[in-house]
Amino acid sequence: MRSVTLGNGVEMPILGFGVYQIPPERTERAVTDALAAGYRSIDTAAAYQNEEAVGRAVRRSGVPREELFVTTKLWIQDAPAEENARRAFSVSLDKLGLDHVDLFLIHQPYGDVYAEWRALEEIHREGRARAIGVSNFYPDRLVDLIDNNEIPPAVNQIETHPFFQRTADQELMRERGVRIESWGPFAEGRNDLFTHPVLSGIAGEHRRSVAQVVLRWLVQREVVVIPKSVRPERMRENIDVFDFELTDKQMASIAALDTGVSQFFDHRDPAVTGRLGKIRIPD
Repeated sequence: MRSVTLGNGVEMPILGFGVYQIPPERTERAVTDALAAGYRSIDTAAAYQNEEAVGRAVRRSGVPREELFVTTKLWIQDAPAEENARRAFSVSLDKLGLDHVDLFLIHQPYGDVYAEWRALEEIHREGRARAIGVSNFYPDRLVDLIDNNEIPPAVNQIETHPFFQRTADQELMRERGVRIESWGPFAEGRNDLFTHPVLSGIAGEHRRSVAQVVLRWLVQREVVVIPKSVRPERMRENIDVFDFELTDKQMASIAALDTGVSQFFDHRDPAVTGRLGKIRIPD
C-alpha cells in the first residue's frame, strides 16, 4: 500500500476503507473483511454510530496496531466546546477500545471550531492523536483556522470526485501543508458515474472497472481516498489500483467532467448550516 507523508511527518495510507452509512450490526464484519483484503486505514466518526464495531474488528484482526491507521471525527459540540470536545474524544477512544487514534478530525465547520481545535491540539500534544485535522472546510475557513492557531490541520477531508474535483482547493492545501482527503469518491453514483461514457471508455481501455479508474485518478492526483463497500469482492477490487496508470490524455478527459458544484450539499449554504448545526450525536 502506498502512503503519503502528512505535514507532521506521520505516514498515512493513500487508500483506506470508510464505514459511513454501514449499520453498526454490519460494521464489524465489513471492517474484518476490509482488513483481510489488505486495507490498513479505517475511517469512522462519532456521527456514524459504529465506532465500537470498528474497534472490535481492529482488536480481533490480529494485525499489529502499529500497522493500522485509524481515523475518527468530532461532531459539533455545545458550549463549553473545548471541554466537551475533550470529553467526546475520550468517549470515542473508549468505544474504539484503543489508547490512541492516528487521525482525529473536526467533522463539520460549525460551532466553536476554535475552542474545539484547542482541545485537538492538546490531545495531539498528549499523544492520544498522532495527527489532527478537519473535514468539510472550504478554503476561507481553513486558512483562518491555520492563521489563528499553533498547529495546522494535517488533513482536510472533503467531497472530491470526478464531478467536483477541488483542484484549486487542493493547490491551496498543498501550499499550506494540508493533505486533501476525498469522501464520496464515487459521488454515490450520481450523474450516472458508473455508466458514464468517458469513465466507462477509460475503464474499457484498461480492462478495469469504473470504480478502479476513479480511485486510480484520485491516487494519481495524490488525493487520499476512503471508498466504502460491504461486499468483499468489491473491497478487493477497490484496493487493486496500484498496478496500472492513467495516461495524461485520460487524466485530462476526467478533468473535463468537473462541474465545480457539490453533488450533495454546500457547507456554505445557510440552510445546510442551520440544519447540520442543530444535530447532536448521543454518546
